[in-house]
Amino acid sequence: MKEHLTMQTLPVSEQPYEKFLSCGAQGLSDAELLSIIIRTGTKTCNSTELSMKLLTGRQGNLLNLYDYSYDELIAIPGIGRVKAIQLKAVAELSARIARSERAVRMRMDQPATVAAYYMEQMRHRQTEQLMAAFFDSKCRFLGDCVISTGSITSAFVSPREIFRQALLKNAVIIVLLHNHPSGDPVPSPEDYDVTRVVGECGRMIGIELADHIIIGDNDYYSFKDNGTI
Repeated sequence: MKEHLTMQTLPVSEQPYEKFLSCGAQGLSDAELLSIIIRTGTKTCNSTELSMKLLTGRQGNLLNLYDYSYDELIAIPGIGRVKAIQLKAVAELSARIARSERAVRMRMDQPATVAAYYMEQMRHRQTEQLMAAFFDSKCRFLGDCVISTGSITSAFVSPREIFRQALLKNAVIIVLLHNHPSGDPVPSPEDYDVTRVVGECGRMIGIELADHIIIGDNDYYSFKDNGTI
C-alpha cells in the first residue's frame, strides 16, 4: 500500500506555507491556497489533498466555495463546523473585495459598471432576489437594499417598499436589479410588467427609474441599454 505523506513529511518546496514564503501567494495553486485556510487534513489525506477534493465537485474550481452551502461543506469528511464557517467567510470576503474595487468605477448611467458591481453578489444565488440601488441628483451612489427574496422563479415586488427606501435615503434616481438563478438574463413578461409599474410609480412622485438590470451567470440584461425603459 502506498505510504501516506503528511504535510510535515512533504518536501519543503511542496509545503504551502514554505512555498508561500518563497514564491508568494501567486505561486500557489488553488488547492495550496485553500490548504492554508483549512490547515489540517484527516488521517487519510493532508490539507492539500482535502482541498483538492473540495475543488473537484460541482463547478470544479474555487466557485465551489460559493456553491456549496454550509450544510454541504460539513458533510465533506474533514470539513467540520469551524472549517465550513471559515470557507464561507473567505467566499464572502472575496465577493466584498470585488465589490469594493468596482464601487469606485460604478456610474448610474453606465449599466455595465452597475452590473459588474453586483455580479458576484447576485449571480450565485439559488433564488431570485430583488434589490434597489439609490442615487442622488448628481448620480452619486447612496447605497442599496434588498427589497424581496423569492422562490427559484420569482421575487415579490412591492413598489411601496422600493420608494419608501428611496425617500429614506433622499434618492431621486433608482436602479432595480434582480437575478435569474437559471443564469439566463433574458427578461420574462413579468420583468417587463414590473419595470413598467415601478417606472410609472416613480414618475408620480418624482423619482426616476433609470434602469432595471437582470443578473445572469457572468451576463446581464439592461432595460436601459435595450431601449425598453
